[in-house]
Amino acid sequence: MTALSDIRGPADLRGLSAEQLTQLAADIRSQLVDSVCRTGGHLGPNLGVVELTIALHRIFDSPHDTLLWDTGHQAYVHKMLTGRAEAFDTLRQAGGLSGYPSRAESEHDHVENSHASTALSYADGLSKAYALKGEVRHVVAVVGDGALTGGMSWEALNNIAVAERPVVIVVNDNGRSYAPTLGGLAQHLAGLRLTPQYEQLLDVVKVALSRTPLVGAPLYDALHGIKRGIKDLVQPQAMFEDLGIKYVGPVDGHDIGAIESALSRAKGFGAPVIVHCVTTKGYGFGPAEDHDVDRMHGIGISDPLTGLPVSVSVGRSWTTAFSETILDLGERHDDVVALTASMLDPVGLTPFAERFPDRVFDVGIAEQHAVTSAAGLAMGGLRPVVALYATFLNRAFDQVLMDVALHRLPVVFALDRAGVTGEDGASHHGMWDMSLLPLVPGLTLAAPRDEPRMIEAFDEAMARTDGPGVVRYSKGEVPAPIPALRRVGGVDVLREFGSDRDESVLLVAYGSLVPMALEAAERVADQGIELRVVDPRYVVPVPEELVELARDARLVVTLEDNGRQGGAGSTLAGAMRAAGVDTPLRDLGLPQEFLPQGKRVQVLSGVGLTAQVIARQITEAVAGLEPSLKADATGA
Repeated sequence: MTALSDIRGPADLRGLSAEQLTQLAADIRSQLVDSVCRTGGHLGPNLGVVELTIALHRIFDSPHDTLLWDTGHQAYVHKMLTGRAEAFDTLRQAGGLSGYPSRAESEHDHVENSHASTALSYADGLSKAYALKGEVRHVVAVVGDGALTGGMSWEALNNIAVAERPVVIVVNDNGRSYAPTLGGLAQHLAGLRLTPQYEQLLDVVKVALSRTPLVGAPLYDALHGIKRGIKDLVQPQAMFEDLGIKYVGPVDGHDIGAIESALSRAKGFGAPVIVHCVTTKGYGFGPAEDHDVDRMHGIGISDPLTGLPVSVSVGRSWTTAFSETILDLGERHDDVVALTASMLDPVGLTPFAERFPDRVFDVGIAEQHAVTSAAGLAMGGLRPVVALYATFLNRAFDQVLMDVALHRLPVVFALDRAGVTGEDGASHHGMWDMSLLPLVPGLTLAAPRDEPRMIEAFDEAMARTDGPGVVRYSKGEVPAPIPALRRVGGVDVLREFGSDRDESVLLVAYGSLVPMALEAAERVADQGIELRVVDPRYVVPVPEELVELARDARLVVTLEDNGRQGGAGSTLAGAMRAAGVDTPLRDLGLPQEFLPQGKRVQVLSGVGLTAQVIARQITEAVAGLEPSLKADATGA
C-alpha cells in the first residue's frame, strides 16, 4: 500500500499532514516513472508539477472550481488525484487513459486541450459564463511548457485583464532561472498587494490627493511611480501587472506549503491573479534532470531505473529521413533556412541547427507566426522550410492561404506525423491536411511513398519559385524503396494489369498506404480481378495523366490516410468531373470523425484500413458494377 492508493479524489488530500503530503509526492513520482516508462508518454513535465498539482487540489474544489491544463500533457498527476491512478498502466493504450485531459474520463477534465496556448481563452469564456449565470466558481489555468509563447495566450490575457472575475493563472515556469525570492519580505509584499483593502486604500489616497490643486495629482503619480519602481526591483514580472493582472511570486513550485499560501491569497482576491511557480522539469528522477535535450519531455518505452530507451527493432524513421534530407539541402543551398514551432528535435531539425545555427528559427508554440515569418524570409530572398506536425498546420491555415500563397511565395512545408499517428489520439492524428490544403491556389502537395520519393519531392519543391510546396509523411518506419515499373507523366505505375486480363480497376494509392495497396492488389488478383496500382506522388495538382488513366479504367479506387471528405479521392473525383471522365470512383480513407488513440496499426484496423478489408471492398465494388461492366471486369 502507498499513500497514493488511499487517494480516491481531491477531498482525500485535505486532511493530510505535511509529512503525509511529502510521502504522497514521492509515491506519485514513483508511479509516474514506472507507468510512463512502460507505456511511453510525457514524463518530464509531470514530474515537475507533482507538488503544484497537490496544492491546487487542496486549495480549490474541483470540479466545482474549474482546473485547466495548458498544455494538457502536464495533467498526469491531476488524473492520479482524481481517481484514475489505478488505471495508469493503460495510459495512451487503445481503450485506456488518454495522455491528455479527457471529458469522457472524468468530470474533473473540463477541456481536451492537447494543442497548446488555449487554456486562457477557455478560462476567459468560462469565467464570463459563470458570472452571467450568477455562479461563484473559480477558474484556474495552469500554463506551462512554453504555452505562453503562443499568441492566443496573450490575446486571452488582454481580455482577462479588463474583467474583475476570479481567474487564477498559474505560470508553471520550468524553462528559466529567476533570481531567488527575498524570503518573508517578498511574501509580505505579495500578500499586501492581494489584499482588497490595499486597493481600496490606493483609491482613497488617489481621490484625496486629486482634490489638492497643483499638488495632489503630481504627488499621487510620483508615489505610484515609486511603488512600481520598488516592485520592479524585487519582482521583475511587472509586465503582468501592466496588463492589469495582479502578480504573486516567484514561488518554489516544489514547496507545497509555499504554493498553498500563494494560491490561497490568489483565491481570496476575487479578480485575475498570476501565480508564478518555478519548477524543475523532470524533478526527482535523476535521468530526467540530467537529460540535457528536454528533461525526458516525451519518451517511448524505457528502463525505469536508467531512463534509457528499451531496445526494440525499429527501422529508419520518416523523421530521420527528413532530418538528413534537409541537412543535405542546407549543404547544397546556402539560402535554405528552417523554422519550427517549439518542435526542433521532434521534427528532426536538431542536426540542421547544429550545422547551421544561424539558419534555424524556433519561434515557440506559434504556428501562425512561423508561417508568416517564413513568408517574410521568402520575400527577403531566402528559401524557408517550415517543419511542423501535420495536425499543427491546421492552426495556421489562414497564414498559408493569405500570407504565403496569395503572394506566390516559395515556402516549403514539411509535415511530419501525417495520417494516423497512434497513441496521442484524436488531436494529433494528421488527417486534415489533404482536405484543407487543396483549397489553396498554386500550392503543390506531395505524399511520398518512400525515402527516394521524399528526397525527390523536396528537390521539386525547392525548384519552385511561384508558390508554396508541401511534403507530408507519416509517423514511424520508412518502408523499403518501392520502385516504379514506369512513369506516365508524373504518375508512377507500381503494378500493371496482367497481359491476359481485361483492364478493370485502377487503384490510386497515396503516401504511406502504398504498401497496403500493393498487398490488397495481390489479394484481389486471387479473386480474378486485376488491378493497376499507381502512385500519383502529388495530391495537388492532380496529374493530367492520372485523369486519363482513370478514363481507361472500369473502376477507380483511391486509398489515403486522410479524412475522406475533401481528401485526395475527392480531389481526384473533382478533376475527373472537370475533364468529363465518368468512371465510377470509390474513395477509401479515414472516416470523418475524431479517431481514438492506440497503436497506429490498431487505429487503421479499427477503421477498416487493412489489406484484407480493402481487397474485400474492391471485390464488392466490382460486383456492384453494371452487369456489362462486371462481365468485362471479371472476365465472366
